[in-house]
Order: sequence, then structure tokens, then C-alpha cells
Amino acid sequence: MGMDFSTLRTLISRYCVGEENWVDSRTVYIGQKEPPPGTEAFIQQRFPDNRITSSKYTFWNFIPKNMFEQFRRVANFYFLIIFLVQLIIDTPTSPITSGLPLFFVITVTAIKQGYEDWLRHKADNSVNQCPVHVVQHGKVVRKQSRKLRVGDVVLVKEDESFPCDLILLSSSRDDGTCFVTTASLDGESSHKTYYAVQDTKAYNTEKEIDSIHATIECEQPQPDLYKFVGRINIYMDSEPVARPLGSENLLLRGATLKNTEFIYAVAIYTGMETKMALNYQSKSQKRSAVEKSMNAYLVVYLCILISKALVNTVMKYVWQADPNRDEPWYNDRTETERQRHIVIRAFTDFLAFMVLFNYIIPVSMYVTVEMQKFLGSYFIMWDDEMFDEELGERAMVNTSDLNEELGQVEYVFTDKTGTLTENNMEFIECCVDGHVYVPHVICNGQVMPGAAGMDMIDTSPGPEAREHEELFFRALCLCHTVQVKEEETVDGIKHGIHQGKSTSFYISSSPDEVALVEGMKRLGFTYLRLKDSHMEILNREDEIERFELLEVLTFDSVRRRMSVIVRSSSGRLYLFCKGADSAIFPRVISGKVDQVRARVEHNAVEGLRTLCVAYRPLSQEQYQEVCQLLSGAKLALQDRDKRLAEAYDLIEKDLILLGATAVEDRLQEKAADTIESLHKAGMKVWVLTGDKMETAAATCYASKLFHRNTQILELTTKRTEEQSLHDVLFDLSRTVLRQHGGMARDTFSGLSGDCTDYGLIIDGATLSAVLRPAQEDSNSGNYKEIFLEICRNCSAVLCCRMAPLQKAQIVKLIKASKEHPITLAIGDGANDVSMILEAHVGIGIMGKEGRQAARNSDYAIPKFKHLKKMLLVHGHYYYIRISELVQYFFYKNVCFIFPQFLYQFFCGFSQQPLYDTAYLTLYNISFTSLPILLYSLIEQHINMDILKKDPSLYRDIAKNSLLRWPIFIYWTLLGVYDAIVMFFGAYFLFDNTTFTSNGQLMTTNTQMMFGNWTFGTLVFTVLVFTVTFKLALDTHYWTWINHFVIWGSLIFFVVFSLLWGGIIWPFLNYQRMYYVFMQMLSSGPAWLSIILLIAASLLPDVVKKVIWRALWPTTTERIQNADKLYKGHLSEFTPLASLHAPSKAGHHRRGSGAQRNAPNPRRSGTFTKKIMFTRWQKTPDYCTFTPLLRFADGTRHSKQGHAYSGAGPETSV
Repeated sequence: MGMDFSTLRTLISRYCVGEENWVDSRTVYIGQKEPPPGTEAFIQQRFPDNRITSSKYTFWNFIPKNMFEQFRRVANFYFLIIFLVQLIIDTPTSPITSGLPLFFVITVTAIKQGYEDWLRHKADNSVNQCPVHVVQHGKVVRKQSRKLRVGDVVLVKEDESFPCDLILLSSSRDDGTCFVTTASLDGESSHKTYYAVQDTKAYNTEKEIDSIHATIECEQPQPDLYKFVGRINIYMDSEPVARPLGSENLLLRGATLKNTEFIYAVAIYTGMETKMALNYQSKSQKRSAVEKSMNAYLVVYLCILISKALVNTVMKYVWQADPNRDEPWYNDRTETERQRHIVIRAFTDFLAFMVLFNYIIPVSMYVTVEMQKFLGSYFIMWDDEMFDEELGERAMVNTSDLNEELGQVEYVFTDKTGTLTENNMEFIECCVDGHVYVPHVICNGQVMPGAAGMDMIDTSPGPEAREHEELFFRALCLCHTVQVKEEETVDGIKHGIHQGKSTSFYISSSPDEVALVEGMKRLGFTYLRLKDSHMEILNREDEIERFELLEVLTFDSVRRRMSVIVRSSSGRLYLFCKGADSAIFPRVISGKVDQVRARVEHNAVEGLRTLCVAYRPLSQEQYQEVCQLLSGAKLALQDRDKRLAEAYDLIEKDLILLGATAVEDRLQEKAADTIESLHKAGMKVWVLTGDKMETAAATCYASKLFHRNTQILELTTKRTEEQSLHDVLFDLSRTVLRQHGGMARDTFSGLSGDCTDYGLIIDGATLSAVLRPAQEDSNSGNYKEIFLEICRNCSAVLCCRMAPLQKAQIVKLIKASKEHPITLAIGDGANDVSMILEAHVGIGIMGKEGRQAARNSDYAIPKFKHLKKMLLVHGHYYYIRISELVQYFFYKNVCFIFPQFLYQFFCGFSQQPLYDTAYLTLYNISFTSLPILLYSLIEQHINMDILKKDPSLYRDIAKNSLLRWPIFIYWTLLGVYDAIVMFFGAYFLFDNTTFTSNGQLMTTNTQMMFGNWTFGTLVFTVLVFTVTFKLALDTHYWTWINHFVIWGSLIFFVVFSLLWGGIIWPFLNYQRMYYVFMQMLSSGPAWLSIILLIAASLLPDVVKKVIWRALWPTTTERIQNADKLYKGHLSEFTPLASLHAPSKAGHHRRGSGAQRNAPNPRRSGTFTKKIMFTRWQKTPDYCTFTPLLRFADGTRHSKQGHAYSGAGPETSV
């Protein structure tokens, strides 16, 4: 043992010698080979394997972890305590009465959560077990992905994903580069170029790769996707050669190899240490707002329960203080019980009362809620409108615990690329010297054969214009970094492309560039290839033109332009430059600037992505100067980027403007309509994207997130460079608050036309500065608050250049703000996973960017447009159903237990149960549970089409409005009232009892046998019927299943009572219910009293509903009434806006101009739509439809005539 420790000590000391921060770096031995002797100490570090874990439980920790999570729920923990109390002390009811339901709840929940986690395990296993190719001893071996180790050399083929983070050693391309798409990481589907290590790029076979002797030193894993620092030491014959490694050599897990046959790379970060895994949020248990309300109500009921038990305990001892009323002789207690201290006796009695009344806390509510959530989630999966035929996918539910939260969303955070857009760029038009060209590809749905022809809105006059036009097309064919991917080799590529046989296609790091080159192809100029640093173009006359590519001045986000310098076959030198209008116009000295600028502004407003194109002819001397400038900058070791930027600045000047282009990133189908609906429903939509600002802003305009009159506020790096962050923030908050008079903007004000709409744009770098924790000496601590205040007053916010973790930080910031709004995040790539996990509800889109988002989300949908139905219909229904379920459960348990409390005053506080044990146990489990479960699964208070058509109905349920305290108190008081009616009704009806000749108790007025069990059974019968009828009154959507379950459960109660009391059961020690139920039903007055008591119990609720609906109807109730009138076809006939509550109580008169002209506070615009009465086969009789008009705007009919003055077969509301 001592030996082991000493070895360990020497290892540690050896490792630490000469290493200052040794923990911050790792050494990777390529191919697990030791370095040559004498170079450095070989210490094999331990790294995790390549397993990815998104599941929550393991086989071993499932039971303890799940039990812990379940007993964190107030009700479960409480029932466990009650169950233990029943086991320990002598209580009036059996431990089974609370133990059995508790065991059932815990088991059902555990099975449900276990099944959901098993699905996650399955998904993880499919990733962990997928095969990878590893080079070992000069041969390629197949391994499972999870067995991959740091240092293994991996062979990856085209279109395969990288199994872990790799350093590129060599590729099938001669120049050692490879092309990669990182769509699942940062949402960009463009091709990016990565470079192999200079000294190993020539090794192209397994044998050669296996002969590499090298170590890599690099930093420990970091979540930053764009940063990597390391070095590789290659051991040649003599000294080791050190080469720097940067992010351009690092291939990230989840990215895909494109346009490269194969690569060899070495694993450096594996499993949960990969950059992608470090960007995950840890999975935490999400709890819905409804569940929080339930827990709050439970605490209230717990207090009621304790106070009931206290009152009864005190009253018992007050009662027994009178010597005449002490316990009767037949309750003879043992001497030890008599000697017991009064405090212990009182405490035992208190616990016994607690057990007797404990049914006021409904444990079965949790079972019903779990079943409702689990079964209800299938309605999302079965919804045919959320099925996507193109993908062949349905909506998926990964976590059913949050169904009702879909009806409470206040903030929607959405990704842009692939979520709002299809991620497909399309060339729309170009403008040369003010003349607009639109490629005419499709006419009447047919592809035209002369695809090279162009539709010219203005005819180009003169040969000079013709020359400019061709120069513009050539510029776009040459000024790019597009590669051509050959699909198959055909004799003469020119022939292949031009005959319309697409034998090759373009790929690039920017999808815009591909769209532009394809647009030029459709306008007659085809880019063929780059070969031996010569670019080849096929012109309109089918001639090949060759240009020598001399220099590429690459694009960067500061310059916002790129240039190429080319030499034509005639020897002329050109600099072609393309970029954003703001980057090109200031550098132009001639050209038709005004016409082009007008067209660019027109296209930008349309939401198109615009670029300007300019050129500059160069003389040989100017070119020599350019070469010197560039080579000097490129060789600089210090400030290389800065010197290159200065050189580019000097080169790209004195340009001649040629024209501009417009490209569209197609929005997903109905994306704009969905966003508009979410706005009308009172939700705030934020777009969080890794894309650049201009592109993202254009998409926001196209998707109607920003409108033309939206005033854009910028909080970007560009602005904070000009003035300090502090000043910018205060300027913005002053602008916003001046408009709103210092008051926080109302959620809906974004929809009214009379005030300025603000839209905020912020980028990642500025966000980091805003969220940076306050320094002791600075006053930046309140930046967060100011930022939140600005955001709250903006109708839409766009965050661009966001890292994945920043997206999660934004969601967290809003979640933690003082209103604690409910948030929803939706995205389609691995870069969206952290925000999906952070938000209250996470929705993944099954897009082109892998299944990471869909796997880690709570719900997955095929397309963004399905979000509308998910929230406005499913979310609305789920919330309505579960809020009724919760309130109803508390109500029926108050009705159930309050008579038991009252009964104690009539039985000397002796803890005598009012109901039989079977009734106590089965009341919540079978007599009253199925109707409410079914209600909570299929109730539709408003037709589905109306909910989709009128998003503002979503506001009626916002902010947990159906589970507020006043409504809860109303239900509780209703329960107490019903209990008093049932108990005292039964008590007074059977008040006068006498003994018969054979010693039985009988009521004189009904000649019915009467004892405490008869009394309890009578109360219980009224109770079961009352609570079931109450639910029937609340049901709007009747089907045969409702009828079957509601009336079936009442029949079951009667049949059970007859059997339970009508047969002598051999397994019972005593049968106190024998013949009680039959005896009770044999009396006519008992029937009468049951009917009377049920009617008296339900009357107040019915009266309240009728009065409320007539005098103060909610929008929902107006629509319900109108829909009944139209026999369920309301959505086909009437503009729903007319059914909204009038804006002010005083403006009821139909003729009032104020009412007619006032902007509707709930709408962005007024609707004018005709009502057609042609559905009926008779002449329209307007009198028939007068009730609708009353609901339409609150008017009553005058006696003099009808509200309508128009005549004819149609009229408008």
C-alpha cells in the first residue's frame, strides 16, 4: 500500500515540475504512443470516455432519486406522515384508507417518469453505440462511439458527423483543407473551411498516419465554440517541431464533413467534455404554475385541517370536563390509559382527529392530475394538423408535466435560422445602373427552356450600359469563395450545366454567395470552376472566359465587404468588390448611386438581403503597390489583423458602382402569421440568433416581428464604441419612458395604433457587458435593471451574434425579473439546447440541423407554424381543463369532510366516523374520480376553430387567471355551503326519532329505521349526486363518453351500495352497513329529501352563473352564447372581434360615434367581414338573430324597432 502512495507522489511531483498552471492544460499522445525517450516524461492522464448522457436517472439511483423528488411534493409528504400516524396510534380509520391511494400515486408517477427517462436512455444509446472508424496499428478498426478515447486517430468520411472534438491531421484534398457544416452547433448551414496541421497534411493512408509521432498540448475544455489554443509537437528524426493550433484546426462534435472524401483527425475532447456538451444546461425538474398553485392551496387546506382538529380536541376536553358527560362505562379504559398525562392524551386525540379529517387534502388529485397529463399529451401526438408530410413526422411529447403551461406563455424566445426561416437563400433580382433584372425561371409552373433569358423591367439603352451590365454579371461570378461540387463527371462540364442537367452544384461558407452565383447562372453567366488559380466562366455566347485570381480580400464583419483582384485573358486588371450598402457607397466615386440606393432601400424594406457591387480598374503600377501592402501586412507577427484591415482600407477605394442584388432567405410557411397570432395573444416574441445583425433584422421585418412603423433601438458594439454603455443605456431608457410617461408599458400596447412601437436590437458582446456582475467601485450594478426596463417597453427584441449559453442567460434574466413571467424557448439546433432547457417550456423543431433540440426539449414539433395551434388551442384547453380539475377536487373534498366535522358536535367529539370505511376509501378513488378525469381530457369550452381564429382569447387565461385566490375561495365557500345543506338538511328532516317495540330507533314522520349509519349514508348519497351534477353543469362539450361516465359512475355507486349492504361478506369481522342502504331507499320521504337537498345545494351556483352571464359576461361566455345560437358554426359566420367585451362601460349605445371610431384595445386592426345568412333555407328573419347582437356590443333592443336598419340578404356586423 505504501508503495502505491509513493509511486503516486512521484508521479504528481514529476508532473508538476516546471509546469506552472498544469491543471489548465492537457497533453494528448496521438495514437496513444509514448514520446521518444529523453524528450519528456510520459504521464497518461485520465479522460472521460465518449459517452453522452441526457437522461436523469440510472438503474441504481432511480428509486431513491425518484422517491426524493416525489416526497418533495407537499401532499405526498403529508400523506406519508398521516399513514405513519395511522400505523402508530389507534385511529378511527384503517391505515389502508390513506396508504393505498398514496402507494397508487407514487407508483403511477414513478412508472410515468421512468418510462420518459427510458426513452431518453434509448436516444442516448443510439448516439453512443453508432460506429466510428479508428486507426490502430496501421489498420482501420470499427468501434462504438462511446469507446472512443482521447488520443485515438479517427477516420471520418464525407457526410458523417464528428464523434467528438478533433484536431485535423490530414484530408483527402491536396491542400489539407476540409469543408464542414456546423448547423447543429451555431445554426449556420454554410460550409466552413478547416485546415490540417502543416507537417501532417501529406499523410494520407492508415500506415502513414500510424507512423506519426506527436503530442498535443492544449487548454482544458471550454464552452466557447469559437476559441481554442494549443500546440502540437511533432517528433521528426532530430528535434521536435512545435506548431501552433487554433480554432481553424479544431473540428467540433456534431458538425458534419462536406465536399471532402475523408479526413484523419485525433480526438482531444470526448463525451461530456466536448464543447457541444459543455454548452448544455443541466436538466432540472420543471414545475408548472398550476402545480405551484396546487401546493399553495394545499398549505391553506392543511391549515384548515389543523384548525378543525384543534377545535375538536379542545371541544372534546371542554365536553368531558362536565362529570355527567364523561366517557360511558362501555368505553372502559385500562388503568395505564387513565394514568397517562393529559398533554399526551390530548396530542393523541389531536392526531386521531387529523386522521379523521385528512381526506380534505385530496391525495387522489395528484393521481388524477398525473393521469390527465399523461393521457392528455396523446392529443398533441394524435393531432393530424400537426403532422408534417414532407418530414413524415408528428409532434412529440417528451415531458407531459407541462401541458397546461402551454396556456400560460408570456414570452417566446425563438431561434432564427431553420426555425423562422427555411435556411434556403433564393436570388430575387439585381439592379444594374438603375435597370432591374429578374431571372425568369418559372412561368405557369413550368421551367422555361431559355432559362438564360431575362425579364427586363427597363430596357438597357446603349452599348456602354450593355458593357456595364456584363461587367456586373462577371463581378458576381468572380467575387466569391464558392466551390463547385461535381456530382458526376460528364464529358465537357459546359455541356452538362448548360443543357440544364445539373451535374454540379455550388457550396460556400455563405449561403448568400451560392444564391448569387446561381442567380447569375439563371441570367446567363455560369461560374464553372477554380483551377490552377484561374476562375472559369461560361458567358451567354457559350464561350469560356478565364480570369487569373491574384488576391482575395476576405470578408469580415467589421469591413462588411469582400474583394478579389483578377487578371482577364486580355491582361486587364480589375478589383471587384461586393458588400453591404453602408460599406460600399462611401467608397464610390462614380456610377448611378441615387438610382441604386433607391432600389436597395426598397428591397430592404421588403425584408430582402441586399448587397452592392462595385469595381476599380487597376494599372500594373497600382497592382504592384497593392501586392507590397498586402505582403507586408500578412507577414507581420504583431497586430496582423489591424495591419491587414489598414491595407484593405487603402486598396478598396475610388470604386465605380455597378449595381446591387437582392436575395431572400425564405421564411418558413406561415411563420409571419404565427408570430402575428402570438402578438395578438399578448405574448412578447424575442428572436435570439447567432446570425449577423443586418440579416436577422431583415428576417424580423419579413416575419412581422418588426413593422414598418417600429422604431428600432440599437444596443450594439458599434454604438457602445462611440459612447459608453452607461450613456447608451440611459439614452434608450429615456427614449422609451418618455413615450410611456414613466409607466411600464402594458403588455398589449404593442397592438394599439396610437403609440410608437419600439423594437430593440442587441448583440452578444454588449449583452455580456450588460450582464457582467457589478464591480465594487463601479455603478454598473443596475445595468441589468435598466436593460430589463427597456426590454419590457419594447414590443419585440432581436438578439444577434449570440453564443448558445448567452441565449440561456437571456431566458434566465427574464425568468428572474420581478413579474416572473412564463417563458417558452423554441429552436432547432444543438446551439438552442441550453435555452430550451432554461425556459419554463422548451420546444424543439425537427429541422435540418439534427435532432439535438428535439431530444432535449419538452415538446417537439415539425415546423414553426405548428406552435400556433400548440399554444392557442392545446395550451388553452389544457389550462382550462386542469384548473377546473384542481378547483373541483378541493370543492368535492370540502363537501365530503365538512359534514364529518359538523357530526363531531353531535357525537360528543368521540371521533366517530360519519361514513362507512368503504365509502371513505372509494369516494375519491372510484365514485367521483372518473367523471372529472374524463372532463379534464375532452372538455372544449369553445370550438377549436374559434380559438385559432381569435388569438386574443388566450389573454382571458393569462397569468394563471383561473386559479387566482378569489376563485379558489368561491369554490371553497360553495363546498362549505353544500356541506351545511346536506348535513343539516338530513338532520332536520329526520329530527324526531322514537324507539319501536323491539328497541330499534325509528323516525315518526317517515316510519324509517334510523341510526347513525343511515344518517351518514343519506348524507353521502346526496353528496355523490351533488358533486357529479355540479360537474355535469360545468361541462360544455357533451359526447356519448361523458354521458356514459357521469351517469355510469352514479349507477356504480348505487349498485355498489346495494351489494355492499345486501350481502353478508365472509371476510368482514363486522358488517355495520348490512341492509342500511335498502332500508333507507324503502322510505318515500328519503327519496324526496335526496332530491330536495341536491336541488338546494346546486341552486346558488346556477343562479350566480345565470346572473353573471347576463350582466358581466366574459369574452369567452359571449362567444359560447353566440356559438350555441349558430349551432356550432359561429367560426364560419361572424367576425369574432364583434363579440369582445366593449372597451368602456359607458359606450354601449350602438349609434355612438365614439364607440364606432375608438380603436379596439384588443386588436391591431378592425375586422370588416360579412355575415351570410344563406345557410338557412328561408328568407332571413333578422329578429331570430337579435340575441347575437346583444352579445356583439352590449346593446339592448329598443321597443320601437330592430337594431338593424339595413335590408337585403346580407349585412355586416
